[in-house]
Amino acid sequence: QLACCCGTAACSLCCKCCPKIKQSTSTRFMYALYFILVTIICCVMMSTTVANEMKTHIPFYKEMCKGIQAGEMCEKLVGYSAVYKVCFGMACFFFLFFLFTIKINSSKSCRAYIHNGFWLFKLILLAAMCSGAFFIPDQDTFLNAWRYVGATGGFLFIAIQLILLVEFAHKWNKNWTAGPNHKQMWNGLLALVTLILYSVAVAALVLMALFYTRSEGCMYNKVLIGVNGGLCLFVSLVAISPCVQNRQPHSGLLQSGIISCYVMYLTFSALSSKPPETILDENNQNITICVPEFSQGLHRDENLVTGLGTTILFGCILYSCLTSTTRASSEALKGIYATPETEVARCCFCCMPDGDADAEEHIEKRGGQTVIYDEKKGTVYSYAYFHFVFFLASLYVMMTVTHWFHYESAQIEKFFTGTWSIFWIKMVSCWVCVCLYLWTLIAPLCCPTREFSV
Repeated sequence: QLACCCGTAACSLCCKCCPKIKQSTSTRFMYALYFILVTIICCVMMSTTVANEMKTHIPFYKEMCKGIQAGEMCEKLVGYSAVYKVCFGMACFFFLFFLFTIKINSSKSCRAYIHNGFWLFKLILLAAMCSGAFFIPDQDTFLNAWRYVGATGGFLFIAIQLILLVEFAHKWNKNWTAGPNHKQMWNGLLALVTLILYSVAVAALVLMALFYTRSEGCMYNKVLIGVNGGLCLFVSLVAISPCVQNRQPHSGLLQSGIISCYVMYLTFSALSSKPPETILDENNQNITICVPEFSQGLHRDENLVTGLGTTILFGCILYSCLTSTTRASSEALKGIYATPETEVARCCFCCMPDGDADAEEHIEKRGGQTVIYDEKKGTVYSYAYFHFVFFLASLYVMMTVTHWFHYESAQIEKFFTGTWSIFWIKMVSCWVCVCLYLWTLIAPLCCPTREFSV
C-alpha cells in the first residue's frame, strides 16, 4: 500500500479475498472516492445542524475559529460561499489533471504513472487546493463570477448525463438482442425487463396523478403529468413503428421503457421541487394543495423524496463520470456506435467480458487484492476526458448542493425545498432527454445517406 500511496503502483485493497481488479478500474475508483469525499464535506458545510452541534460540543470553538481566521463562529466555513470555494478547489484539481493528461496514449509514460499512482500526494494537493480557495482576495467578485462558471458547467454535465442515458438504453437492448446462443432465453429476459420497466412507469404516473393533483386546481401538475405521460407513449410508438424498425432493427421497447422510467423520475422530482400552492378553505385559512397528504403534517414526504432523489442523483453522477470515459461511451457522445455483429450477449453488459481480462499480459499479486495491468498495450480510456467530466461534475455538485440560483437561503436540510428554478431545470432536462432519444430514432430517416448503428 505504500507503493500505491507514494509510488506508481496501482491501488488495491489489502484483503486477499477481494476479486481481482484492473488498473484502469482502480484508478477511476480512487478519483471517484476523492470526489465523494469532497462532496460529503460540501454537504456538511451546508448543514446548519452540524454547525450548531459543533458550536455546542467542541471546546474552545470560538478560539479555534479566530485562530484559523474563519470568523468568530466559523461563519466562513459554512454556507454557500464555503461550498463554492471547496468546489472551486476540486474543480481546479480535476482541470489541472485534464491539462496534464492531454494526448496520453501509453500507460508507460511519466504522466501516465502520475495519473495512476501517487495517491497520497494527490490527496494532499486536493486538500491544499480546496483550502487555498478560502484565501482568494476579493471574495464577492470571485463568488459572482464563479457562480456563472458553475451554472454553465452544471448544464453541460446534465447534457452529458442525458446523452449517456440514451446510449445506455441502446447499449442494453443491442447487447441482449445480439446473443447467438440461447436466443430464446435472452428474448425472455428482454420481455420481462421491458414489462417491469413499463409497469414502474405506469405505476409512477398513476401515483403522481393521485397524490399531486386534485379535482380543483393543480393545473400545472395536471398538464405536466399529462404531457410527460403522452411523450412516453409517443416515443414508445415511434420506437416500434415500421419505418424505424426497417432502419434500426435493434430499436425496441426496452430503450423507450428506460427513458419512460427516467422521465417519470424527473417528473416526480420536479413536482417535489415545485413551490407549494396555497388556497383559502371555507374557514378563510391558507391550506397547501397539490402535494401528498400522507406526510403527517408536512408538505411532502421528505424522507421518500430525499432518499430516492439523493440516491438516484449521485448514482447518475458517478455513472456519468465513470462510464462516459470508456471508449464506447466516448464514441457514443460523438455519434459513433459499435456494430451489432461484435456484440456478445451477457448479463453484465456494461463490463468487459471475462475473456478480455484473461488475455491480459501482466497480473500482479502482492499479498492483497490481485491487480490486472490492463493498459500494457495502451490506455483503455481517455485520461484527459475522464478528468474533464469530473471537472464538470464538480460544478454540477456545487450548483446542486447550493440550490442553483437560490444559494443565499440554501441548506442541506432543505435540499428538496421547492424553488421554481430547480423545478424548471428538472422539467427541461426531462424534455431534452425525450428529444435526444427521439432523435436517435428518427435520425436515420432524416439522414438516409449516413450509416447509423445503435
